[in-house]
Amino acid sequence: MSLAKTAEQIRNMEIRGAGKIAREAAHALLEHADSLPKAGLSEFVFEMNKAADILLATRPTAVSLPNAVRIVLSGMSSASTEDEARILVKNQAEEFIASSNEAVKRIAEICAARIKDGMTVMTHCNSKAALAGIILAKEQGKNISVIATEVRPWNQGRLTIQTLNDHEIPTTYIVDSAVRTFMKEVDLVIVGADAVTVKGAVVNKIGTSQIALAAYEARKNVIVAAETYKFAPKTVLGQHIEIEERPASEVLADDVSAKLPFVTVRNPVFDVTPARYIDVIVTEAGAVPPEAAYTIMRDHLGFDPMQEKL
Repeated sequence: MSLAKTAEQIRNMEIRGAGKIAREAAHALLEHADSLPKAGLSEFVFEMNKAADILLATRPTAVSLPNAVRIVLSGMSSASTEDEARILVKNQAEEFIASSNEAVKRIAEICAARIKDGMTVMTHCNSKAALAGIILAKEQGKNISVIATEVRPWNQGRLTIQTLNDHEIPTTYIVDSAVRTFMKEVDLVIVGADAVTVKGAVVNKIGTSQIALAAYEARKNVIVAAETYKFAPKTVLGQHIEIEERPASEVLADDVSAKLPFVTVRNPVFDVTPARYIDVIVTEAGAVPPEAAYTIMRDHLGFDPMQEKL
């Protein structure tokens, strides 16, 4: 698949989920590097950076995307020939994809250890990392059940309940606004993340913050499953994560909106959950408190604020 096609599918949410977006972007860069004709090192670097810009413009909130692009292209600066640069890009892409998949397995192990026999787990949206822990807990023989949300307006919850059903996990499917009503039946909340800030706040699918707030009120623990490449180093320097808004037509059809001239539809895709509502962030490097976000950025993303610019 061409890089332009991958970018289109990410933009249109045919490819979705922060981890999958990152892996598909890395794969697209790998294939793009392979497809470029020989034209010299400077031209190769120029074309790869142009490809990166195309991918980065697709989804502004998911930090996994720029982190993946940065990791894949990081070796080019040390290359002395075009062939060397091409090999470095391909190797970095393959390594990133492999390590991303391995990260999910490690996160699943840590999350599953925190899911006890007899628990009811609430989850939101369609996080591969969060679901992996739930599925592993079931495979370990634990008698568990899940409460999964609808996730309007794209209904990603349908993907979640299909996956849970395929693994024969008893699941209750609820509308997003019923979260507080059902929180009394929940023992543990596990969600994914699209970005984690330096202060440990988590950017995730819209509705996550109200789930975390309801859990906090009910004294239920909230676990965030997030690979280290979902941490946002630039927030150390004060940069804000842009919260993406998508077309109003996803919420209200254009022909209906046309008859309501005094109505404005807002469609934010993500919200921000404060660190105080999160008990632990589970990464492939281990389970850490939200306050340890900077340590993850420094030790696992190689972030040096003295070398960075906004």
